[in-house]
Amino acid sequence: MIRHDYSRVDPKRRANIDYKKRQFAKAEFQQQTYEHRLNYYGIPPTAEITLDEFETWAIDRLKVLSELEACSFRNRNPEETAEHMTGILAKYLPLRSNSSRSQNLQDERRKDHYSHFILRLAFSSTEDLRRRFARLETMLFRLRFRNDDLDERKRFVEGLKLDWEEVTEEEKREFKEEMAAASGARKGEVQEWFKVDWERVPELVEQRRVLLKRGMAFVPQREQMSLVVAEFTRRLDDALELTARALPRLDEDDRLAPILAHLSQSFATPDAAYSSSDANIDGLSAPTAASIDTLSQHFPLCMQNLHQALRRDSHLKHYGRLQYSLFLKGIGLSLEECLLFWRRSFKLITDEKFTKEYKYNIRHVYGDVGGDANRRGRGYTPYSCQKILTEPLPGPGQSHGCPYRTFAPDNLLAMLQNTGVNDRDLLKTVREDVGKQRYHVACNRVFDWAHKKEIKKVKDDGSWSAADLDTIVHPNTYFKRGWLLKHLGDGNAGLVGGGDKMEE
Repeated sequence: MIRHDYSRVDPKRRANIDYKKRQFAKAEFQQQTYEHRLNYYGIPPTAEITLDEFETWAIDRLKVLSELEACSFRNRNPEETAEHMTGILAKYLPLRSNSSRSQNLQDERRKDHYSHFILRLAFSSTEDLRRRFARLETMLFRLRFRNDDLDERKRFVEGLKLDWEEVTEEEKREFKEEMAAASGARKGEVQEWFKVDWERVPELVEQRRVLLKRGMAFVPQREQMSLVVAEFTRRLDDALELTARALPRLDEDDRLAPILAHLSQSFATPDAAYSSSDANIDGLSAPTAASIDTLSQHFPLCMQNLHQALRRDSHLKHYGRLQYSLFLKGIGLSLEECLLFWRRSFKLITDEKFTKEYKYNIRHVYGDVGGDANRRGRGYTPYSCQKILTEPLPGPGQSHGCPYRTFAPDNLLAMLQNTGVNDRDLLKTVREDVGKQRYHVACNRVFDWAHKKEIKKVKDDGSWSAADLDTIVHPNTYFKRGWLLKHLGDGNAGLVGGGDKMEE
């Protein structure tokens, strides 16, 4: 995808290259034409793209996969998942059918093709990443397959030329009663059957929706989706294994390495750029130093922890101050009010000591002083969940970081109970999430529980779209969404996203 002007393949040996590698021996750098909306991703893309496209497309797909994973963790059924993902797919990874007659079909399919292979490269390094990637890509493929245009889906399946065997007339007569029982067909209903190795359709075998005979699974026509999806997963698993073995030998452009590393890290928690619109909340007056105590009830646990530590000790160490100052800046606290807030909070020290040791750093965060990152007067942007989760763990006397990651499970649950979380099942699930290092999922579960009535209301009346309720991956989004939900009666049921991005 990033073009090289040389080949490492000896021309004399070119004809003897293994068939699995032949497609890479002579790269033809050209655009591909995509006949179908659906894609098995069997052939890597070869046309050139920019580094910006390389990263942006991969991040957009990562957001989609992360949201699918959140749907799975929240036990949403296929219909709920499809409804939730509609707006998210339209925003980050649109993929319309030929019948839509859109002028952007090829561009959409090109982005889908490239982004899949970029993430395949980023997530092939470990078995855990490969397994998660395959599972989420399969979920995405199944979702698209279910919603595809019937005629286009039929042509796509025919083009796959899958090696299914048709059940013979003799077998139909021999197993007639058993096949009817397995399919649950109505009397007189006629449907086609296929034969495949039973290991290729474990999902159908597990759910007893096929007939097993002589080591083969007899599959009714209506279960075609499971066959197609199972074959997609099988091919992707094989492709990921090949990619993993090839990774040590790849001599990719040095510019790609940090991007791929960043993407693989983002798979733990999707990154999110801070939007300047998060500081503009309809109905919320500009925060002041005096209002932070009241507003803190809407803060995510990481910021509540910092606020409580500050109130308890009248002090926070450097990384805690930085993380909290950026968050307060992000909710709209002005520099003047922020300085006043910290001065009042550090009540055990003198004005001289505060001015000498702390004031400059706060001004620097806001871009009031300093160069480089602060040249445009913007300062730094609030930390995302990914940034907080990937920072070094706090040491003695430090309070920064994500409590879901840094607290011992018993201490975490005690803190949640102190904030009003009293649902035993929820606390048990949070403990399980934390044990599996799904920290942002645990945080979202707590948010959903705390706002379950309001979330149901905005879903029922349609005032918020699915995209407005996607997984929270930024503390400032947590605050804004929570505040708006708790103030629905004040007419604040508007969108929670949008706005121009601020650069980190």
